[in-house]
Amino acid sequence: MNTKKIISIIAVAGIVIASIIGVYVYLKAFTPNTQFSQEEMYVYIPSESTYDQVKEIVAPLVKDFEKFDFVATSRNYSINVKSGKFLFKRDMTSFDMVRSLRLNVPANVAFNNQETLEKLMIRLSTQLEPDTLTLNKAFTNDSFLLENGLTKETALTLFIPNTYEFYWDTSAKKIADKMAKEHNKFWNAERLAKAKSLNMTPAQVYTLASIVHKETVKADERPRVAGAYLNRIQQDMPLQADPTVIYAIKEKSGDFDQVIKRVGGSNLFVKSPYNTYINKGLPPGPIAMPDISAIDAVLNPEKHNFIYFCADPDRPGYHAFETTYEAHMINAKKYAAWVNKLGIKL
Repeated sequence: MNTKKIISIIAVAGIVIASIIGVYVYLKAFTPNTQFSQEEMYVYIPSESTYDQVKEIVAPLVKDFEKFDFVATSRNYSINVKSGKFLFKRDMTSFDMVRSLRLNVPANVAFNNQETLEKLMIRLSTQLEPDTLTLNKAFTNDSFLLENGLTKETALTLFIPNTYEFYWDTSAKKIADKMAKEHNKFWNAERLAKAKSLNMTPAQVYTLASIVHKETVKADERPRVAGAYLNRIQQDMPLQADPTVIYAIKEKSGDFDQVIKRVGGSNLFVKSPYNTYINKGLPPGPIAMPDISAIDAVLNPEKHNFIYFCADPDRPGYHAFETTYEAHMINAKKYAAWVNKLGIKL
């Protein structure tokens, strides 16, 4: 057999072997290999996970794990695991899944209407990796509070309700630092100037806004309510805000899930620094997380002489405002008769 024939045979054999290897690799890496029916699924890999731990997480989603393992090992993923939130799509190949496990997907984190910092931490922990305790420590440690001019009572004022983008595996400290930056961004020069004109700090504005927010769900009425409360403060009157009594009752009992539809009688005298019937001025901190419309309502209050207001039965959701106590009592009796008729008891 001459040299040319030998070379030809070797070349053909090489092509055949390469083809076999190519088919083998194709079947291993580039054929659908998922076993879930949903169009998409997110995979969460905790920080400092090992490849063995990743295998436990991924295995239920993979049809032939040997194929996945082949690709993960050959592409060095097994020695370079990344934590985070990752997107798997139905009928992904093993190659696609391994590639996806290197692409950390940002999470849109939303929160609003939280009554306490503890409740907010629970909310955040359902959307991000750090648990409630770790988050709470990050936002209430002395150095963080001091750095941001906060106390444990005012820590909630750091949060402006919105949707924020985080990577799922962001550390609690980095979450706290980002929220501080977002807070400072919100309190721009214009808002700070308006707060200063009211002789209030951002935390105090936020605290009053939390009362305004709880007092009325009507955004168009909030500047008027804010104006009435500011009038009381200017006249050295107690705020006498029912929402603060409700908060005081909940805070004292430790049960923030209870529903209190009406306050009065002895409830108005519950001993608490949050009860603005027995304490002048603002409570030590917010009684809830106000939305931006409530914050801006305090910063841009309606100018008027109203001091008193109560819910208006003729305009559900709105209030009747008065300048004198006598006129207010007429409205208050009308409201009391209405709630009595509805069977809402103290």
